[in-house]
Amino acid sequence: MTAVQPRVPGVEARAGKFPGPSLIPALNAIQARLGWLPREELEELARDTRRPRYEIEGLISFYPHFRTTPPVKVALHACHDLPCFLRDGEARIAELRERYGEAGTDNRGDVELVEVSCLGRCDIAPAVAVNERPAPLSSVDELVADARGDGVGDAVAVLRDEPWPNDPYPAGSDVGSRYATLRALLDGSLDADDIVATLKDSGLRGMGGAGFPTGQKWELVRGAQPGSTKYVVCNADESEPGTFKDRQILATQPHLVLEGLLLGMVVVGAEAGWVFIRHEYGPEEHLLRAEIDALRAAGLVGPGRQVDVFVSPGGYILGEETALLECMEGHRGEPRNKPPFPGNYGLHGRPTLMNSVETFADVPVIVQRGAQWWADQGLGESVGWKFFAVSGHVEKPDVYCVPMGTTVGSLIELAGGVSEGRQVGAVQPGGASSNFIGLDQLDLALDFGSAAKAGTMLGSGAVVVLAEGTDLLAASTNVLRFFRNESCGKCVPCRVGSTKAHELLVGRSTLDDDERAQVLRLEEAMRKTSICGLGQVALGPVVSVLGLDKGGAAARDQPRPGGATGQPDR
Repeated sequence: MTAVQPRVPGVEARAGKFPGPSLIPALNAIQARLGWLPREELEELARDTRRPRYEIEGLISFYPHFRTTPPVKVALHACHDLPCFLRDGEARIAELRERYGEAGTDNRGDVELVEVSCLGRCDIAPAVAVNERPAPLSSVDELVADARGDGVGDAVAVLRDEPWPNDPYPAGSDVGSRYATLRALLDGSLDADDIVATLKDSGLRGMGGAGFPTGQKWELVRGAQPGSTKYVVCNADESEPGTFKDRQILATQPHLVLEGLLLGMVVVGAEAGWVFIRHEYGPEEHLLRAEIDALRAAGLVGPGRQVDVFVSPGGYILGEETALLECMEGHRGEPRNKPPFPGNYGLHGRPTLMNSVETFADVPVIVQRGAQWWADQGLGESVGWKFFAVSGHVEKPDVYCVPMGTTVGSLIELAGGVSEGRQVGAVQPGGASSNFIGLDQLDLALDFGSAAKAGTMLGSGAVVVLAEGTDLLAASTNVLRFFRNESCGKCVPCRVGSTKAHELLVGRSTLDDDERAQVLRLEEAMRKTSICGLGQVALGPVVSVLGLDKGGAAARDQPRPGGATGQPDR
């Protein structure tokens, strides 16, 4: 007699959804081959998989990466989000429109100019992509000419000569000399319970924004439904303006990300794991796949321990863990109500361990060198190393790995200081979802507790610097536009509230008292009633700027839905 799976409260809305396997990899493959999704290909896919066309059309209409019309010769995408906005992005996009827009002087009917959300290339802002090849806007003319000719070629990941300080392996080492922690676990010289205990003692927390204790999460999934099918997912879908640290970790430390993921698989008892990566990270995806091939050749990946890459079909909302799982299952990427949480009811209803790129990359060195070593790397009461992506008005936008607890001011100095010798006007210390802080808070220690006490959050590890004289309300309205555009639309407070707030704020540098009160009412409604972190924090940056504009500090009670940054529990 077949055992009946116990009913899980809170998943009633999932009844009636199409079962897997996900059709998204097949749709990605068609588009990669042809550049778009022709009707005859979709009909063939429907026949082959015995899935209705309306299911397939529902997926295509939700995900922005899918095309239902033939592509033009040159697809020119220009980012219009905050780091690019701060680098004169609006004026530069206007110049592009005059040249390559529909009525542009150099548009021969072969250029499609589209303003897009963050491309994850904030270090080269203002950023563009020509036929999906990312580049600084200054390279547009050359790339357009190449696209009209033989093509733009493949982008190359940005690498570095020396390992980051969280890498326990020497520079230039290969699979044979790496993965020592995984090998020790597999040969029995290292115990899974000891790994969990070490992670708990180390104080490592989720580095994607949620800040949930890593060891505790691994312990929960390890103990969930013993003997059942389990999964592990690395969330590499960073898509928040200013956030590009995971991109660099994937490029320089694919071995650590994969070793952390594989350790998680063995510890919790999972036989399958994935790196879920945004489609704009093609160069980093290629490095990951090459590393997985090397692991397979070395016998560390294979039957009983499978690892693969799942390429996102686009959309910031997929950084939210349950929306990501919906996508992997082949549905529209709309967040689920919680509870249940993925640790108990995740991918295909099975216990699922999900951590960010940076979190997984930190696990091998912690297990090798011990919890105390990790704790000693931080400053003051903080523990460990922390990666930050620094962009905006700084001389050297880049990724920096510093001790947790480093101050905002010290990090700005490391990035060369404010560009053109200016003073700091404001800083977003934790990505687009974090509240702005003012010049009086440059001594703020960048760690979870200190950021929360200051009314902001560590968030996605993205520090965006705004020089003195920047129109802060315009900057925060730019952030709000991003959230409005990226809302999945599932819940009314987020969908309608972000639209109403943006209509009120766009083009404004000041607000009267009644307008301020209206913004505060909208923020409260969205924060308290939106389903996921996107809607809950979308107006937080605007409210913090209203406080700064009045000469006060940023709002002190930053909403922290699930400890999130708009993409909770990453």
